[in-house]
Amino acid sequence: MRIVSLLPSTTEIVCDLGLLDDLVGVTAECNWPNRVQEGREIVVRTFADTDMTPGEIDAFVRQRLDAGLDLYALDDEALQRCDPDLILSQDLCRVCAVASGDVEAATQRLNCHADVLQIDPQTLPQVLESIATIATAADVSQRGIDFVAALRGRLADVQAAVRARPRRRVFVLEWIDPPFGAGHWVPDLVTAAGGEPVLARAGERSVSTTWEAITSARPDVVVVAPCGFGLQRASEQARLVLDLLPDDAEVWAIDADAVMVRPGPRLVDGVEALASMLHGVGVLPIDIVFRIR
Repeated sequence: MRIVSLLPSTTEIVCDLGLLDDLVGVTAECNWPNRVQEGREIVVRTFADTDMTPGEIDAFVRQRLDAGLDLYALDDEALQRCDPDLILSQDLCRVCAVASGDVEAATQRLNCHADVLQIDPQTLPQVLESIATIATAADVSQRGIDFVAALRGRLADVQAAVRARPRRRVFVLEWIDPPFGAGHWVPDLVTAAGGEPVLARAGERSVSTTWEAITSARPDVVVVAPCGFGLQRASEQARLVLDLLPDDAEVWAIDADAVMVRPGPRLVDGVEALASMLHGVGVLPIDIVFRIR
């Protein structure tokens, strides 16, 4: 089967299911596993520049959306060269990836007969279900069943380890300018790790907030997890806003792209990392998290 993935998260799922050789097209943002772009068509590129500051990116995104312009460009010629049987897409977030409607229009333009599978999980359980859904679509159902069972086993181990520990109040800062609290599956990660998410609701969109509201929420821990940035830049951003955060809160930076914001298997790594940060459970993954204060 020839598979095109239009999301970094579905690229990770495809590879974890042992289907790397079937993956013929990815996006410019797909970076895990390492070198996954090599030898594959880049079918989606973004107009955003990651060298911009968070405030500049926010202004750029708002300007394009207000003007009815896309943030991503689907390369028809690259997609046609892929000649896919299965295309993995989404409609959950216009800021995150090309929408399924645009993909379906492209397949019609190109007379492409691929199945377009829309993957839109909004909670952690739905993320796990989406892994099984992709496995079934790729004709490896049993692999999906076994893989999801292993992930659920790891989650059960964490939950057993933190069950008797006091729940600490956790605010996940998904963007710093303006400040956004993380939504969708991120509150589920905090809960699974033995925390109490504040200024967030599982299964709902990330929402803008204020520094005053963050202080009033009295978090014990603030996790700076900017979408689209690795650990180093997350640490830099955490230091930029340190004076705006509650004085008595622990402040951590985390590689959000790796373990927080992409709805794929590594969210379970995120739960394990959070449990280590909050309760000292397991080994602290220093390549993923860094304590600022």
